Amino acid sequence: MNVFRIEDNCLKFHYDAEELWIQPWSTNSFRVRACKTAQMPCENWALQMEVEDIVPQITIQEDCAWIKNGKIQAKVSQYGKLTFYDRNGEILLDEYLRNRLDVFADYCSALEVEAREFKPIPGGDYHLSMRFVSDPREKIFGMGQYQQPYLNLKGTDLELAQRNSQASVPFYVSSLNYGFLWNNPAVGRTMFGKNITTWEAYSTKALDYWITAEDTPAKIEEAYARVAGTVPMMPDYAMGFWQCKLRYQTQEELLQVAREYKKRNLPISVIVIDYFHWPLQGDWKFDLRYWPDPDAMIRELKEMGIELMVSIWPTVDYRSENFQEMKEKGYLIRTDRGFRIAMDFQGNTVHFDATNPKAREYVWQKAKQNYYDKGVKIFWLDEAEPEYSIYDFDNYRYHMGPNVQIGNIYPAMYAKTFFDGMKAEGQENIINLLRCAWAGSQKYGALVWSGDIHSSFASLRNQVAAGLNMGMAGIPWWTTDIGGFHGGDPREPGFRELLIRWFEYGTFCPVMRLHGYREPLKEPMGTEGGAACVSGADNEVWSFGDEAYEICKTYLNLRESMKPYIARQMAAAHEQGTPVMRPLFYDFPEDKMAWEIEDQYMFGPDMMVAPVLYADMRKRTVYFPEGREWKHFFTGEMYHGGTTAQVEAPIDQLPVFTAV
Repeated sequence: MNVFRIEDNCLKFHYDAEELWIQPWSTNSFRVRACKTAQMPCENWALQMEVEDIVPQITIQEDCAWIKNGKIQAKVSQYGKLTFYDRNGEILLDEYLRNRLDVFADYCSALEVEAREFKPIPGGDYHLSMRFVSDPREKIFGMGQYQQPYLNLKGTDLELAQRNSQASVPFYVSSLNYGFLWNNPAVGRTMFGKNITTWEAYSTKALDYWITAEDTPAKIEEAYARVAGTVPMMPDYAMGFWQCKLRYQTQEELLQVAREYKKRNLPISVIVIDYFHWPLQGDWKFDLRYWPDPDAMIRELKEMGIELMVSIWPTVDYRSENFQEMKEKGYLIRTDRGFRIAMDFQGNTVHFDATNPKAREYVWQKAKQNYYDKGVKIFWLDEAEPEYSIYDFDNYRYHMGPNVQIGNIYPAMYAKTFFDGMKAEGQENIINLLRCAWAGSQKYGALVWSGDIHSSFASLRNQVAAGLNMGMAGIPWWTTDIGGFHGGDPREPGFRELLIRWFEYGTFCPVMRLHGYREPLKEPMGTEGGAACVSGADNEVWSFGDEAYEICKTYLNLRESMKPYIARQMAAAHEQGTPVMRPLFYDFPEDKMAWEIEDQYMFGPDMMVAPVLYADMRKRTVYFPEGREWKHFFTGEMYHGGTTAQVEAPIDQLPVFTAV
């Protein structure tokens, strides 16, 4: 059968209605696309970076075809079965199918299960399923942020969708020495089963993924960064301590907190104004009734060496001064049916369409006039996750562009709104704090935090896995609400212990940010604008009792002293895509035990952190990776690599070790 052809350094296969392309996409890497439409879609999605033009080795034989690009090669059978191999001929990834097209194949079966299954749905798109053979020995890391405690994702079932505290970033690193990107932003699901790995996209036009073969996790991560981009260089001030709560209600309240930090001689880099400092959603400006002189406020903060971050929501209230103009110009998302409302929190609202370049420019100009030009240089892009309605198929199903196939890309486009705007103003070190991200969001300055999580040790354990897997998914800027968001009462001893342990852990996260909705809640100040919202109890380091304060002070100063070290890690993230915090195996891939440890991590190449993740725990087991000697950061005690030890962990001492 004449099913193979070579065009533009790409091996192409056509059988029945399916077109399949395999082409080099950077060194040792392939991009694979397939469709059953008249023309292959042209979107590059996460693969936005330019790659070198590579001429692969392509061989077409009677019953198959081969394509080789450096350390990776692929074989396509005459019926379209695709298998990837490393340079030694070991299988990296093999399609799972069961049919009778080839009665001599080992997969011959009456089951009739396709590897690449396109099910038509109304409107012209497809429900896509992609199946691979699962190797039970394989370990999988990355995929973004999920609220579960497993670092190794083998055996998990993951929704490919953005939710508050969930960020779907579908790139992973395999222990079999390959990296894989599901380059399709459709809402869907991934199941890393024991027998089959299945990827699903609920509404899409094409299959699109990228695969690379390398010798170490670090080289895989760097290969991915070359095709998906890296973060900007983080500015010096952002590497220190960030103070935040839900929420500072007035200009004077915020300034009193900043002044108190300075009075106590405590290091502080950033202070945050949270939501509803505006009159109405979509106004994108300060409510002058409660923030009467933003220019003076920002000037005083800068004199204290503190940068201001403001929260910006993508929602536009029907009563907003900008609503009618944005509606007329087509800058708001739309519905298939029903009334156009996305949220009803403090007013009927709808999101602006961040996939529309003109809408992005419109929102940026409002933010520029009312924030950026006043001296605000970092933005908290809150409520970016589309869980509320945008992709609810049964209820609203909001459009963002032509259809829901681009569902997960909204957070990236939201960040791009402010990235492009600040870039045009000549700002290079751009930070956008978001609760969600997708593959490639890092290149828009996305600093992802883990959303509105619970204040509990169980939740803290989830964040350790979430932060490490976000780093492995190519998002090196990550943080979490120290102490958790919901349910913490600063008067309770149990919460104070949790706050201390979380604060110690947060010192060794890429960004250190204290935030939370503390109990008991404060009543609203009024009935209009931001005054109609409740606020949480005090959430400053002196709010949790004397013991907690003294411990927090120690770790604040420790964080400040580490800024030169952190800066070197941020440079590596910017230049190579290296995660700032990463699993032990990243730096010790030859150590088999390092692949098994899920509750320790490296903070840069020279510091190992063993967080305390349970109440009342005052000692814990620590594994010391082979090839280095390890020194306890606080006690100076030495440990040999390749050993395990019980380490004391009094309430004021996080087990942290430096490699010597």
